[in-house]
Amino acid sequence: MEHPVLLSSLLGVSDSFRHVFYTWCAMAVLFGLGLYLRGRLRRVPTGLQNIAEVVIGGLEQFTVDTVGEKGRTIFPLLCGIFLFILVQNLFGLIPFLDAPTANINTNAAMALFVFGYYNYVGLRTWGPGYIKHFTGPMLPMAPLMLPIELVSHCARPLSLTLRLFGNIRGEEIVLLLAFAAVPLVTTLPAYCLFLLVKVLQAFIFYMLTMLYLQGAMEHPPH
Repeated sequence: MEHPVLLSSLLGVSDSFRHVFYTWCAMAVLFGLGLYLRGRLRRVPTGLQNIAEVVIGGLEQFTVDTVGEKGRTIFPLLCGIFLFILVQNLFGLIPFLDAPTANINTNAAMALFVFGYYNYVGLRTWGPGYIKHFTGPMLPMAPLMLPIELVSHCARPLSLTLRLFGNIRGEEIVLLLAFAAVPLVTTLPAYCLFLLVKVLQAFIFYMLTMLYLQGAMEHPPH
């Protein structure tokens, strides 16, 4: 969300570098929380550890229920993606901060990473036979299905990028206009709604990444 004076401006960060700065801030928050929790682990979780176990345990169970036991091998990456995007999204709701995911370049970098990684997993799992994932259910249909599947897969990074960017940027513009037009108290319901949507957008990115990885690890259709 755009603010009259952002933290990056106060620190002398240029406008073109602003979203990179907040991306680094998101990474610092995650590393800091990780180190904090690691040093305070208890057999009986309390406080922040309890919240972390509920979130991470719930996501892991959802991944295993969807992908199967092999989902445990990809869960660390998926969990990292979810938490990273979530923290970036939430920055846009904090006064004097900005959401890196409101910049299309941030989202494009994450989407291209996902695209490269799930294809790497497919090649590592199936070798040259990975091409069968693109040729359809029957070999006679391969000449028709191959270009369609290639275009479909190449469109995935664009879809991931624009979906996240459009939702986060649009929400922040609407919220800024709401705060400018009406008193603060009357905008609190919208603020809470956008908080929920930002969590949902992080989960959608996580879920789509999980489905792409699942498709790359599954047996080809023929």
